[in-house]
Amino acid sequence: MTSPVQDAIDAVYVVAILAFVLGLKAMSSPATARRGIVYAGVAMLLAVVVTFFSPGLSNFAWITLGVVLGGGAGFYWARVVKMTAMPQMVAVFNGMGGGAAAAIAAVELVGSLSGATAVLSFTGAIIGSISIAGSVIAFLKLQGWMPSKAIVLPARQVLNFGVLVVGIGFGVAALVGLHAGYLGPFFGLLLLYGVLLTLPIGGADMPVVISLFNALTGIAVGLDGFALVNGPLGDAGYAMVIAGVLVGAAGSLLTMLMARAMNRSISNVFFSAFGAAEESGGTVQGSLKPIDATDAAVMMEYAGEVIVAPGYGMAVAQAQQKVKELSDLLSAKGVTVKFAIHPVAGRMPGHMNVLLAEAGISYDKLFDRDEINDEFASADVVLVIGANDVVNPAARRKGTPLEGMPILDVDRAKNVIVIKRGQGKGFAGIENELFYKENCRMLYGDAQAVLSQLVTALKRS
Repeated sequence: MTSPVQDAIDAVYVVAILAFVLGLKAMSSPATARRGIVYAGVAMLLAVVVTFFSPGLSNFAWITLGVVLGGGAGFYWARVVKMTAMPQMVAVFNGMGGGAAAAIAAVELVGSLSGATAVLSFTGAIIGSISIAGSVIAFLKLQGWMPSKAIVLPARQVLNFGVLVVGIGFGVAALVGLHAGYLGPFFGLLLLYGVLLTLPIGGADMPVVISLFNALTGIAVGLDGFALVNGPLGDAGYAMVIAGVLVGAAGSLLTMLMARAMNRSISNVFFSAFGAAEESGGTVQGSLKPIDATDAAVMMEYAGEVIVAPGYGMAVAQAQQKVKELSDLLSAKGVTVKFAIHPVAGRMPGHMNVLLAEAGISYDKLFDRDEINDEFASADVVLVIGANDVVNPAARRKGTPLEGMPILDVDRAKNVIVIKRGQGKGFAGIENELFYKENCRMLYGDAQAVLSQLVTALKRS
């Protein structure tokens, strides 16, 4: 028979579960995403606070210290991080979650767990260790602290498989009671496997990688929670089960959606070494044709329809407010303005939507790839702002690293203007064939500065 305290705790957990579900539902739309974040935050706060009242819980001082330090650091980083660095922050937080799950599993395995509980902790340790190591590599690539290009080691598949099998072997040996010291090489080799697994993945696939490690972290946390629920602490693991299952499910769905958006399977992302080699097949035909801001402004002013294709370069330049001003000026002159959003234009799904929405651009002007791709052929002008790989026609050709990736068909418009800092390649490391097309003109410079010039030119006309 449960106590009244335990009944109250269980009731709060049910409320937290409902809040988590409502939060995830709200996050599915940019219009309600902020509300969803609040719901999820309140749910986690409830789950954490009520866990302090679980019977049998001890070491309150250490737990409180961890909550204060971790919560304080998370609050600070979330406040100061730039939107352009959001993928890196997600990778770091994924890694922290995976590391925490691995650490909890290590403590559980050193203890007196047995049977199904030990197996759950063992599995959580494997997944959590791989997740934290892989997330660290993803962060380093996104941050630019190591090459974003795929790094392929000789005989990598054999090496990776060997490291994984030997590592799990050490874990099994420790699990069956041969020697607890085997846990050291078990965790060490699993961490190494996470590194080796992520190194051969090119930067263009990082959104899928981050999503998958997010899902793995959730699964690891959920497994650890089940182990706690069935262990000596009982209901103290329910908060982990709730959060872990929801994060694992949401992360898995997001991973599938991201892979589908790039027309790539998960196995292809992790085992094909995308981006490891330069594109073959000769140089791109044609030449780069520059244009100045005044001529570009005139071209857009006399257009019937202008489609804006924003990318990571716009986010880096923090130029969304200028984009809004440009859109308003064109609309006032009778030009129809729409925005074409590629799912991975900002390295994370929804990145561009959030930036443009924060600038006050109406949601009814934002269209995803499937909704607007057929309109490019009839558009008078397409303005590409800092996008590269997601508008590269090379994706339609066989034998290129981007082969099969769905792109925005901006090259089919009557005129294309590309705002770009310089002549560098995209995140995938290959030349963009769009820039050499006869209908494309290059407008070089920082996106915010160039857009300011366009706005000034339109105001003068």
